Amino acid sequence: MVALTAAQHTPHQNHLLAALSAEIFERLSPHLELTLMPLGEVLYESGEQLLYVYFPTTAIVSLHYVMENGASAEVAGVGNEGILGISLFMGGNTTPSLATVQTGGYGYRLEGHLMMEEFNRIGPMMRLMLRYTQALMTQISQTAVCNRHHSVEQQLCRWLLLTLDRLPSHELTMTQELIACMLGVRREGITEAAGNLQRSGLISYRRGHITVLDRLGLESRSCECYNVVKKEFQRLLCDAKTVNSHSD
Repeated sequence: MVALTAAQHTPHQNHLLAALSAEIFERLSPHLELTLMPLGEVLYESGEQLLYVYFPTTAIVSLHYVMENGASAEVAGVGNEGILGISLFMGGNTTPSLATVQTGGYGYRLEGHLMMEEFNRIGPMMRLMLRYTQALMTQISQTAVCNRHHSVEQQLCRWLLLTLDRLPSHELTMTQELIACMLGVRREGITEAAGNLQRSGLISYRRGHITVLDRLGLESRSCECYNVVKKEFQRLLCDAKTVNSHSD
């Protein structure tokens, strides 16, 4: 399946790979492997040693923290703006989170030792990865604050908007049960919140498909957490792209 559709994909669909200098990209591109990421696939388990890093292009990966009783909640999402596997170059090599594919699609994977070779050059790749890590930490921190202080409806709006930013369309394939699992709330809370948004004409929900009809309206119903995360990613990664272009 990957071979049949490879012509439709390019590593530059991932924003981090697109921000690399030509010199670094030329070194890495022969080793970037186009990888199918089907919905629900586990890319790594909690505590598992990382052998690859992943650069999603059309897929979205959810980072979950799973409790001893089996309950879980999403702590961050990674899509075409980022990389999966920061523990590798941050020195930990393992992570307590579980990485599962939230939205099926494609990405590119790179062997961990090749990533480390480039990172350890202490050049543009290292600076880019550290900037991304700071942005990811902002997302994780803001998610924790949002889950504690904001309503389920505000959390749902934030989550929908962040997911939409990583997709080419305004439609998501997602059940209310899965969203409830992502946010760590009861399904009844998601049903009520989604119903309110649908009655307000902001979304349409049917058989696991959510279509956003009024994005601006959705943004107005969201909490400030969405804009905090979005602006931090734009600030850090746009600056990183500028820095890397000057280092060619």
